[in-house]
This record gives sequence, structure tokens and C-alpha cells, in this order.
Amino acid sequence: MARIDSFLKHLVENNGSDLHLSSSTPPRIRIHGKLAPIPGVPAPSSNACQELLYEIMSEQQVQRFEDTHDLDMAYSLPGVGRFRVSVFEERRGLGAVFRTIPVKIPSLEELKMPAVVGRIAYFTKGLVLVTGPTGSGKSTTLATMIDILNQNVPRHILTIEDPIEFVHKDKKSHISQREVGHHAVSFASALRVALREDPDVILVGEMRDLETMTLTLGAAETGTLVFTTVHTNSASKTIDRIIDVFPANEQEHARLLLSTTLQAVMSQQLMPTKDGKGRVVATEVMIANSAIKNMIREGRTYQIPSSIVSGAKEGMIAMDTSLKTLYQSGMISAETAYTMAADKETFEKLLGSQ
Repeated sequence: MARIDSFLKHLVENNGSDLHLSSSTPPRIRIHGKLAPIPGVPAPSSNACQELLYEIMSEQQVQRFEDTHDLDMAYSLPGVGRFRVSVFEERRGLGAVFRTIPVKIPSLEELKMPAVVGRIAYFTKGLVLVTGPTGSGKSTTLATMIDILNQNVPRHILTIEDPIEFVHKDKKSHISQREVGHHAVSFASALRVALREDPDVILVGEMRDLETMTLTLGAAETGTLVFTTVHTNSASKTIDRIIDVFPANEQEHARLLLSTTLQAVMSQQLMPTKDGKGRVVATEVMIANSAIKNMIREGRTYQIPSSIVSGAKEGMIAMDTSLKTLYQSGMISAETAYTMAADKETFEKLLGSQ
């Protein structure tokens, strides 16, 4: 048994989401969004921290880490759980964050996600983006959407991840999971050969760079359904972010390509519940109808937020609407809703009514 396993057991037993390990500071776990030290565990020295981490890494992973000074990997602890691990070097020595991956893939109902997300999962072609800051539950949402397909339709689903997080077993669908650094050199190299593998659905863990974005959009253009993530907090900012990655002389073509391939954007924010005993997700949903596609093509993304509000009948949900629903149902406080809202005026009134 690896020495770090006791920390991970403590993490899971206390319903924590993350374990933070660093040289010269006590290990901490994040519970409902807040960090707290593990009681009675002293700060490890730089050498001790390295020993704890190298003990669970393969020779190849150690070599990759020493070459690049950071590493993404997965770690499974039988009977306890599975964890996404980010190992890095910092001023004091080695550090790492272990993110808990639920063993069971949650349903949309368990996630308290809007029903429209389930309908989006059944799209047959084009690009679907799940966006939000780190730790907002993007991977969980995508796993749930993949599981919906897996349970109900006979498709070949190819995932390209770094690392593999949720492990899917074949149900009605056949699922091939490839891990960057283990089964493929990079997202881009895996995407170059992806269409030869006859997928109906491709999940790309993250669009990190221009090459990956170009290949992802290209795969969606062929008529394949492509799911991926971006670290942005709204539909309009997501579109601007993707366009801005392209060189100036290619941005017009990128707008055209995005306007023809984009099907939906779901932007998430994870926040503490009113009772402080958990977290809940607020979700903005944009469906790329003909009006929004024109806005993308013509560079009028600033008009998208108002189109989301007016598109409620099509299943679109504005972030502030989602926040208001969570507040009215007693899930979050008015203070939390106000902090996360774009239109502060509306939520100031809610604060004043308390």
C-alpha cells in the first residue's frame, strides 16, 4: 500500500473533492469548496513529498515529469476511488493535487442539471462545448452525457483524455478510451487518426492550443458529433476565445467554420449550497440556432446573451436565470447568487428583500 493512500482515504471519507500536497506545508483537502488541513499530519519535507509521489508513478511517468516538470495522470485505489492527479514543481519543491473522480457516473437528475442537457447529448453531428473554470464539473457533465448515449444508442464513442477520468464500460454503445501520454503522444496526434477509427462521437478532453482546436473543428465539420471543453465562463466569451486563438488572417475562416459546426455551449459555475453541506451547479445553455450562427459569422457575439434570454422556448437558459432558479428553490443564498450573477441589479433586490 502506497503511503499516500491514507490521505486519499481521508479525502473520500470526508466527502472531499481535492487533496493538495506540497513540500513544507501540511496536506490539505477541499470540502464543499473550502480547504482544511488533515488533522495531525505534519508538513512533508521536499524529499518526503517526492518519495510520496514517485511511489505511485511508473518509470515512464517519472521520466516525463523530470523532462517537463509537470505531469497529468490518473491513480486508482481499489475500494476507495479513482483520482485525477496533477504533479508539478513549485518554489518549495514538488506539489500535487488529487481530484476525486466518482466511481459511479451520476445522472442528470443527481447533478441537478436541466433536462435540455440530456437532449443535447443526442445530437448527431457538430460541436458541443462544455465550459467553465477549473473544478466546475465539466468532466462530470461530459461523462454523464456520454453515459446517456452509452445506455440508449448503438454508437462508437471515442474519447481522447489527459488523463482518462471516468471509466466507461460498453452498454449499447462501444467506447474506446485513449489517454494522452499513454495511448497517444498528444491530443492533436490522436485527433489526426481519429476519423480512421469510425467514430460516431468523439470526446476531446480539452482544446488547449491552436492545433487541437483546428483538428477538433475539422472533425466536427465532417459530420461527427464532437464534445470538448474550454476554460471560459459564458457562451459568448467561449466563441471569442476560440476565434482569438487563430492568427488574424485565419479568424474569418474560423468564424465561418465555428458558425457551421457549433451546436451548443453549456457554461457551468459550481457554488456552495445554502446549508453549506455541498455544492450545486448553475448552467447557462446556448443552442446555436440560425440567428446565433449569423452572429458568430458576422462577429456580433456581444448580442448572444440577449438571444439566450429570448431563446427560452428553444431550451436556452441564461446564467442569471439558472442562478435565480437555484435561489428560489432554496439551494443557494442570495449572496451567492449576487456574487455569481452578471446582472447585479436584479440580485441586489433579492439581497434587500432578506
